[in-house]
Amino acid sequence: MKVLSVTSEVFPLVKTGGLGDVTGSLPKALARTGVETSTIVPGYPEVMRKLFNAPPLLAFDDLLGERASLLHVRKNGLSLFVLDCPALYDRPGGPYVDAAGNDHPDNWKRFAALSLAAAEIAAGALPGWVPDLVHTHDWQSALTSVYMREMGLSTPVVITIHNIAFQGQFPATLLPALGLRADLYSTDSLEYFGDISFLKGGLQTADAITTVSPTYAREILTPRFGMGMDGVLNERVALLRGIVNGIDLDVWDPSTDPHLPVTYDVTSLRRKRENRAVLTTRFGLDDGDEGPIFSAVSRLTWQKGMDMLAETADEIIWNGGKLIVFGQGDHAIEQQLLEVAGRYPGRMAVHIGYDEPTAHLIHGGSDAIVQPSRFEPCGLTQLYALRYGCVPVVSRTGGLSETIIDANDAAMSARAATGFQFHPVTTDGLRMALRRALHVFADPKQWARLQNQGMKARFSWDRSAHQYAAVYASLVRKSGAEPIAGLRRAVP
Repeated sequence: MKVLSVTSEVFPLVKTGGLGDVTGSLPKALARTGVETSTIVPGYPEVMRKLFNAPPLLAFDDLLGERASLLHVRKNGLSLFVLDCPALYDRPGGPYVDAAGNDHPDNWKRFAALSLAAAEIAAGALPGWVPDLVHTHDWQSALTSVYMREMGLSTPVVITIHNIAFQGQFPATLLPALGLRADLYSTDSLEYFGDISFLKGGLQTADAITTVSPTYAREILTPRFGMGMDGVLNERVALLRGIVNGIDLDVWDPSTDPHLPVTYDVTSLRRKRENRAVLTTRFGLDDGDEGPIFSAVSRLTWQKGMDMLAETADEIIWNGGKLIVFGQGDHAIEQQLLEVAGRYPGRMAVHIGYDEPTAHLIHGGSDAIVQPSRFEPCGLTQLYALRYGCVPVVSRTGGLSETIIDANDAAMSARAATGFQFHPVTTDGLRMALRRALHVFADPKQWARLQNQGMKARFSWDRSAHQYAAVYASLVRKSGAEPIAGLRRAVP
């Protein structure tokens, strides 16, 4: 079976968060089930810098008024299409925001063009290759199925919601510029609170809707977590299912990780201390005590609860611990964290920014990771932390509630616990969870047991990939289409 995955980011070409990790690792797991995935991604500057003599496969003379070409490259076991359109993607800043942190004003066009290019591929624009199924991800590629249905295509489409808080909401006056009929501005199509929503259009036209954990699939059916889309989802609930994310066990493996000064596994966990020493030096923390190092590798936003972490940092520090915060996000929360760190030199460090090697080092050298998210569709950081013997402290929501077993008395006695959960998701709830973690850390034997149990947990993509493959196969069978041989002529 041939699948076209449409996404705004894919590791290792471009990544701002979990979406890039998922779209970069799921295709490799699907390949083991007989599904061959090709992924289309925009040609941002950081993507184009990683392409070496990538051959053009297709030219678009008028892609929403812009000239573009489609390139192909194989990288890290992935088959990747890159939409090279300098007018839309060749600019400073990140995939979604400019250098000042503001949304690119033409994001509507940038991601509609990606969706339209994907729809053209589904319609047969590439000689010799047509996908059996299209898999879109979040609002940035959700218009793909809208364009496909407007073209009269019945090719099955799966849309995955990675975070329903981001919906691609834009003025309805843009419909002509998007090349879409005015009557698509309706409650059963794109209309959304007086505007249009790319995500709603995708939800209305896809054949299956998945999200990244079963708990989140239930949560988004409620007004509290549905972010205005709960009505649409309840109407299409028969198409909705949650499939928990996995992680790439080759990329995140402390026994082979090239970003760690010292590698280790569950049988040599004591070597983690050598990474801890490097970590404290890297972040300018005191190294003369044995207190725990708590870390947060996260977007610094309200959703991720980073304001609550700023308000509870004193709980860690007053009890002999240290705190590292690594990420970027809302300017006000960044400043809040920096101000707190300024009061505790040598005990708390905040770095605004992100890079993969440092993220790996933090997991390899920290004792605990903190994720106080107010809502969390799945979360990958806690899965990386488990793999690296870094004990998670998480809120009880979404995928966090499914992947971490709370260290209550029963779970500790049964030797099943892997971390600490807290609820309600408030500052007081987080403070109590930190106290519990600090209390257990004071008992080296119990803490080592938590680390061992976490490292033995397995969150590979294998089980989830089989679930996705089953969804794909069911949709292709229902469509009555025969699988089409692919990538023989179009992609060498």
